[in-house]
Amino acid sequence: MVGQRFLEALAERGLTATHRVVVLCEEPRPAYDRVALTSYFSGRTPDDLSVTDMEFIATHGIELYVGDPAVSVDREAKKVTSRSGQVFAYDTLVLATGSYPFVPPVPGKDATGCFVYRTIEDLLAIEEYAQKVSGGAVVGGGLLGLEAAGALKGLGVETHIVEFAPRLMPVQVDEGGGAALLRTIEDMGLTVHTGVGTQEILAGEDGAVTGMKLSDGSEIATGMVIFSAGVRPRDQLARDCGLAVGERGGITVDAQCRTVTDPDVFAIGECAQAVDGRVYGLVAPGYEQAETAAATIARDEAAFTGADLSTKLKLLGVDVASFGDAHGTAGDCLDVVYSDSRAGLYKKLVIGRDGTLLGGILVGDAEAYGTLRALTGSVPPIAPESLVLPAGAASGAQLGPSALPDDAIICSCHNVTKGAVRGAVTEHKCTTVPEVKKCTKAGTGCGSCVKVLGQLVTAELEASGVEVDKGLCGCFSQTREELYEIVRALRIPSYQELLDRYGRDGARGGDGCEVCKPAVGSIIASLAPAIGASGYVLDGEQAALQDSNDHFLANLQKNGSYSVVPRIPGGEITPEKLIVIGEIARDFGLYTKITGGQRIDMFGARVEQLPLIWTRLVDAGFESGHAYGKALRTVKSCVGSTWCRYGVQDSVRMAIDLELRYRGLRSPHKLKSAVSGCQRECAEAQSKDFGVIATASGWNLYVGGNGGATPRHADLLAQDLSDAELVRLIDRFLMFYIRTADRLERTSTWLERIPGGLDHVRDVVVHDSLGICDELEALMRAHVAHYRDEWAETVNDPDRLARFVSFVNAPDTPDPVVAFVPERDQIKPDLPLLTLGMRPTADPEDVLEGSAQR
Repeated sequence: MVGQRFLEALAERGLTATHRVVVLCEEPRPAYDRVALTSYFSGRTPDDLSVTDMEFIATHGIELYVGDPAVSVDREAKKVTSRSGQVFAYDTLVLATGSYPFVPPVPGKDATGCFVYRTIEDLLAIEEYAQKVSGGAVVGGGLLGLEAAGALKGLGVETHIVEFAPRLMPVQVDEGGGAALLRTIEDMGLTVHTGVGTQEILAGEDGAVTGMKLSDGSEIATGMVIFSAGVRPRDQLARDCGLAVGERGGITVDAQCRTVTDPDVFAIGECAQAVDGRVYGLVAPGYEQAETAAATIARDEAAFTGADLSTKLKLLGVDVASFGDAHGTAGDCLDVVYSDSRAGLYKKLVIGRDGTLLGGILVGDAEAYGTLRALTGSVPPIAPESLVLPAGAASGAQLGPSALPDDAIICSCHNVTKGAVRGAVTEHKCTTVPEVKKCTKAGTGCGSCVKVLGQLVTAELEASGVEVDKGLCGCFSQTREELYEIVRALRIPSYQELLDRYGRDGARGGDGCEVCKPAVGSIIASLAPAIGASGYVLDGEQAALQDSNDHFLANLQKNGSYSVVPRIPGGEITPEKLIVIGEIARDFGLYTKITGGQRIDMFGARVEQLPLIWTRLVDAGFESGHAYGKALRTVKSCVGSTWCRYGVQDSVRMAIDLELRYRGLRSPHKLKSAVSGCQRECAEAQSKDFGVIATASGWNLYVGGNGGATPRHADLLAQDLSDAELVRLIDRFLMFYIRTADRLERTSTWLERIPGGLDHVRDVVVHDSLGICDELEALMRAHVAHYRDEWAETVNDPDRLARFVSFVNAPDTPDPVVAFVPERDQIKPDLPLLTLGMRPTADPEDVLEGSAQR
């Protein structure tokens, strides 16, 4: 990561255009996000973890060699030899060799089943081996150790954590923080051993791990061991070529990141011992070193003399953060502490005698981390005890971005100040967080500053007098969320009543617009059982509110024909039903295709044919798949434990249950889901709005994924759920999304926009922090109880059938423009050819007739 940031810094200074740049990588892949390494076990692929844009590499002419590390350096000749035997001359050499995992020298450490936790290849090996064992142990209770433990637990392995120090995360948290963290982790079902060391790894006759002996004489039965007891600088290449290294390792460098031995050789990242005598293992100091080295090579002034060690992490789902002088090592300081053992909360601020905030520790709730870290070194504008009390407590207070000075560091990864963020808004005219990210790089590192970044952008826009109308459209000054609450609370069953009572002055009594009509139509449809409205979207006024597809309960295609997609819950279908679909497609001459959602789509139906097709489908036991509506589309599944030798739960049954429960649920945007029967994730659940992955103990629930134009991996909301717990949380999540999302806002965008993000959604949905979960569950129960198939409702009602014609004044006449030509033994639309600037030479009716004949 540090090496990649160095390349970007070179490019920013124009050095890649004037110099040949060669990169030698030991691993078989370009740079990837090692900070997010554990997210591989949540479904992110190695490609997803990559931080290397190959287009960037090609554009800047960078020569990248993967799997071919440097093995020797001849400083006198200024040449580097790679493992493949290639020799490269250099003018300037930059070492970014990182670190290696420390493995304690205990007997049995090389037994089969012992691993380290450092690279993607390590994770691949751990994942494969975990399939063979039931128990695992992690040596080390620091950052990576807890991440490794979380990975093992997610793989269905009974997990032990062994930490030599008297508490977990001894570097980041104190005794109180460690106790809070310990309680929370033990409540998750992990076994923690602190204050003991690993004495021996026990192995069987086959050389495979069978257990672990601890320094207190006790033993742990385990089938695998992961060593995560810290790292050491990788400085052997430097030692071999005569560069000076520190007493405890690390290539010694000066303030410009030049090695003290050779001014033509630089060292950055975890392999370097900085001028302050420290080796920094965090990404932010590494990035700063990379920028310092690039600036120095470009003959700009820059220096790295030390860095902020503040960090915010989510370990096993627990927020942990520390900043500044977290342990109060400065003399004459005081601690302000809030602790709630029951809730797993621990907050400590270290305050100087003059009121200066020196540092702090946050466990269980790190919501205020961004603001508190930025205030470190200054006197907060309110009493310290108010800062540690939870929101809503009698004396609790929340500081906004206005409390921060302009020189406060907002993004420590890229050293971006509040002043720089303000400048992006006022001088560079950025109006959104993505624009500010692109302009300043803030928020593009670890991501812990994104929330504060959003608050700053909003505050600066408001301070600049930019008045942003948050209303839904020109007809309503309220947001979609506010309109939802009005409709729900006042039981308003019609769009016209809502417009007349709550529309803008100039809109009341009017017809509305194409923005608010479908949005309000969706709100009324999703609340129909609760407010006494008709659940059929084409009844009365509702029909005029619908988007084009909903007008005819089918998807409009480019030539005016429609497609028909029957529901196939979970992708499971009998041969008899397959035959019915085939016969319908044959009899009506439809084009057929299997969709990505494990359904069969039939294209080419004329509007007057739709009821005839639906009748045959309904008679065969099918119903609408709602492919046309902003509603649940599909719940995909793999074959699960019923057939697959890797499956640990019945994913097909669960997918069918979920699809039948949420079918027809109208929402701000379409909803997609999937259920995977094991961690191999064949159903791609983490690219869905809500996805479910089986574990040995139950189900993990992921939310906010998207596989479309802007892909986003879903986030873990809760884990190891029973069937009932899973359904209850999905009920709450979906109804909370429907309640609070904007118009046409997917869950992925909503989750990133909503204040507090995933943590807030988890608090509301899992912990019922707003006290609305009973109401959310009741709304879902009403939906399930009142669900009716729209196709069946249509074909059984002559009045509703009357709308399905091409011409109102000639209901028996098909649309002559809807025509087809053969292709690959099926059909495709026969589209009219447009010739610009020329008049047709034939009579238009003859042309139309010919097109229809073709």
